[in-house]
Amino acid sequence: MSGSRAPRQGGPYRIVVGVTGGIAAYKACTLVRRLQDAGADVTVIPTPRALDMVGRATWEALTGKPVHTEVAEDAAHVAHVRHGGWADAVVVAPATADTIAKMRAGMADNLLTSTLLAARCPILLAPAMHTEMWLNPATADNVRTLRERGVLVMDPASGRLTGSDSGPGRLPEPEDVAAEVLSLLDGLDAAGSFAGLTVAVSAGGTHEAVDPVRFLGNRSTGRFGVDIARQASRRGARAILVAANVSGDLLAGTPAEVRTVESAADMHAAMDAAAREADVVVMAAAVADYRPAAYERTKQKKGASGARVLELVENPDILADLSRRRRREGQTVVGFAAETGDDSATAWEHGRAKAIRKGSDLTVVNRVGDAAGFGDVDTAIAIVDGTGATVAEARGSKAELAGIILDAISAWRTH
Repeated sequence: MSGSRAPRQGGPYRIVVGVTGGIAAYKACTLVRRLQDAGADVTVIPTPRALDMVGRATWEALTGKPVHTEVAEDAAHVAHVRHGGWADAVVVAPATADTIAKMRAGMADNLLTSTLLAARCPILLAPAMHTEMWLNPATADNVRTLRERGVLVMDPASGRLTGSDSGPGRLPEPEDVAAEVLSLLDGLDAAGSFAGLTVAVSAGGTHEAVDPVRFLGNRSTGRFGVDIARQASRRGARAILVAANVSGDLLAGTPAEVRTVESAADMHAAMDAAAREADVVVMAAAVADYRPAAYERTKQKKGASGARVLELVENPDILADLSRRRRREGQTVVGFAAETGDDSATAWEHGRAKAIRKGSDLTVVNRVGDAAGFGDVDTAIAIVDGTGATVAEARGSKAELAGIILDAISAWRTH
């Protein structure tokens, strides 16, 4: 991440919200409110063009602070240096292609770009632009360069843009941007808790090939595991991410060492190797319980009967194996139990039973199903120990819960 100064301890987070001249600038009002609701002290620095979208009076009313767009407007206080040194983080939302290009070039032609150049704290960009601009090689190169320098760049959302256009380039929802910057700062507050440790995390869902075209899979996107690996890295760990069929968009900008796999057998081998290096192992991936007994080397055609019987065999239980045969002394193993309730028990009861059966130190139980658990949705978790006793319970975004899970791991290792 950009900068070297950790956030100030013992008080509210101090966040500069930069607003650029994109049509999505109005959403920054909600972002400011979300950060304030979380207790943050927020200063808004719009670009001159941003004031064409949302007026100065709106920002001053929201923050109770004077708003400037040019260095000369507050020259006596050297505002760009003052803001850059004051802030625990700078978040730019929306970040237009123009401002991203200026950042890459080191330009300082207004108060916001000057502040970004002077900042000694983490910088988070939430891009928003038309799809063609986001996909343009120049923008892609600018984003890649900024990420290499340590700037955190969120991937834009896909959806309705200006007019009738639709595609990638939409500003992430303000709630998601707020969660990302607050999670970042919470991680920095806890920095050092994982310093010197290696954390191996699995993410995504395995694919079990039926033939060259078809596979058995599940709905896991890998979001939870990626967020855990990202935050472990921010807390000082060397993070190894074993990713099963996780999209490149999710992996972009992840500071972890990524090792990609396809099947449960691939995952087993990769996690076995990673565990030999790791102090903490987190099995967040959704591993298929079964695989086809035989792989067909050609695409199978429909039969005359309209029915096909597929024989399945059970895959190895990776979590149970890692829990039973610790690869390093003092290693902490954390499992995930994605559960639904049924006639015999609730999702939480099924998860606790799995925790006892698998033998991991901690298990994260989360309820899944329609519009719950998978992908970019809020979810609820219970963290239980090997006896099934509840260590923590929480509800929120994957990024928020990743921090809570790491807190629980840190507490477990020092108890």
